[in-house]
Amino acid sequence: DSIPTAGFVQIVAFIGALECAFMRDVPGTGNEHVGDFRNGYIDFGWDDFDEETKLSKRAIELNNGRAAMMGILGLMIHEQIGGTFPIVGEM
Repeated sequence: DSIPTAGFVQIVAFIGALECAFMRDVPGTGNEHVGDFRNGYIDFGWDDFDEETKLSKRAIELNNGRAAMMGILGLMIHEQIGGTFPIVGEM
């Protein structure tokens, strides 16, 4: 209700354009794993890393994602509990 129809159409059209033009799984373009949608458009030097460094960076990214999920979960639980807490105070 809060997003106008024209704005919603623009968002969907933009995401659709990204999906059709850039984020495709093109065989033979160096896709290393599922979800690797670089396709030659974006390169931050990933191809220059050795396999050990790539695995390490993937593990670091997974751990950062897990930490972010736990942080969001903590905020949601904190909001639902309500009341007063020693450091935060009144919710």
